[in-house]
Amino acid sequence: MTSGFLVVDKPQGCTSHTVVARARRALGTKKIGHAGTLDPLATGVLLLGVGAGTRLLGHLTLADKTYETTIRLGVSTVTDDSEGEITAAPGASGLDRGRLDAAVAALTGDIVQVPSAVSAIKVDGKRAYALVRAGEAVELRGRPVTVSAFDVLAVRETDADGVRVIDIDARIDCTSGTYVRALARDLGIALGTGGHLTALRRTRVGPFSIDDATWDAAPHDPGAGEWPRPALMDLADLARRCFPVVEVDADAARDIGYGRPLALEVPADPTALIYDGRLLALYRPAAGGSVPVAVLPG
Repeated sequence: MTSGFLVVDKPQGCTSHTVVARARRALGTKKIGHAGTLDPLATGVLLLGVGAGTRLLGHLTLADKTYETTIRLGVSTVTDDSEGEITAAPGASGLDRGRLDAAVAALTGDIVQVPSAVSAIKVDGKRAYALVRAGEAVELRGRPVTVSAFDVLAVRETDADGVRVIDIDARIDCTSGTYVRALARDLGIALGTGGHLTALRRTRVGPFSIDDATWDAAPHDPGAGEWPRPALMDLADLARRCFPVVEVDADAARDIGYGRPLALEVPADPTALIYDGRLLALYRPAAGGSVPVAVLPG
């Protein structure tokens, strides 16, 4: 079975599920999963586990992410991005830069954020976006997130459908669960106008950056031949970037293959155990040694 890890540069206009489907066709395997969903509007880093790599997705530390975005002030939409219907367009002509910087500073650090109503969060067992599309009013609870950096790179005033708006290019570092769309919405509210995203690109997820991407998952013309096969990252290489690593001997490798506890002490939960250049399993500390968290098939 093909196994490994794939860093994709997701193109605009498709869902994360579509990227997985394209990877399945390109690699000839159904066992592919993804971590860190991206909206159709967004581009950039999407992580896929392939084969045995799917067993590692839930153990990766992917809390910190970096985005490059364009926020339009002066117009609100139902989705907080350019794909939704406009709900208000008061404009944002003549916005004072000092007020903008103060509003950005207030959205930086540890904050409580109300997610966008059009999101995958479940309300009474149903996705919030499904309820909104059905015409229901959705009120989501605020939750703590951290925006460690909210850097304004450029500010420009322009016209959009007869409304004078301000477009802001920004780079944002934040934790998982942060909605950049909601930051755009809240920035507009703080400035007494509307706000939504017109562009979003994720350039980093945990230790993986856009420079690690080996596939852009662009639509493929069947007449051009077989779908280009993406290059996979070896799971041992992945482990060395994401976990503490312990090299084991042949006897330990045999016990690991059976999922047995080890007398071997490991430094963290989880720790990657590697033998002869191959990732065997993830183990965690336990009384008398260590026990398995995930054992990869031989």
